[in-house]
Amino acid sequence: MLEVRQAHVSDHRALVECVQSWWGDSRTPEEARELSLLLPRLFLQFFSSTSLVVRDGTGIRAFLVGFHAADNETEAYIHFVGVDPQLRGQGIARRLYEAFFQRAAEAGRREVRAITSPNNAGSIAFHQALGFTLEPGDREVDGLSVHSDYDGPGQDRVCFHRRITSAADSPLRPQ
Repeated sequence: MLEVRQAHVSDHRALVECVQSWWGDSRTPEEARELSLLLPRLFLQFFSSTSLVVRDGTGIRAFLVGFHAADNETEAYIHFVGVDPQLRGQGIARRLYEAFFQRAAEAGRREVRAITSPNNAGSIAFHQALGFTLEPGDREVDGLSVHSDYDGPGQDRVCFHRRITSAADSPLRPQ
């Protein structure tokens, strides 16, 4: 049975291992290790209350690391999401996003943002299916609005935005 719970600092090592394992089929070991560097311990030290893990008897099977903006009271951000390849396509990521949306709305947040690489077609389709819209970038690549050098030189990103309804409204849906 899958259980969704708040992340803990003690989950850090397991999450890093998950990233290196779960993305190992699409990347070299070095690339998977580099990808895991996007999850430094500080995310769980300072944002564990807004991050989620899915566990079963075998361990962590999925996770979402996200946080509420410190500089404004309306936005939240989803930083990194992973699902065990054996569970992909079963709605686990959607369940994590919906739990994050609900918690963000309960905290008074009205907008959620996320980014992905322009060549990650699966992530782009997933975010759009969840009601995210693409934020206009500074150029277009293959019909896709892209933000050039978003994460540094040559690190273009697609930026997503989604409004969420108040916690009193149910079910949560795009506005």
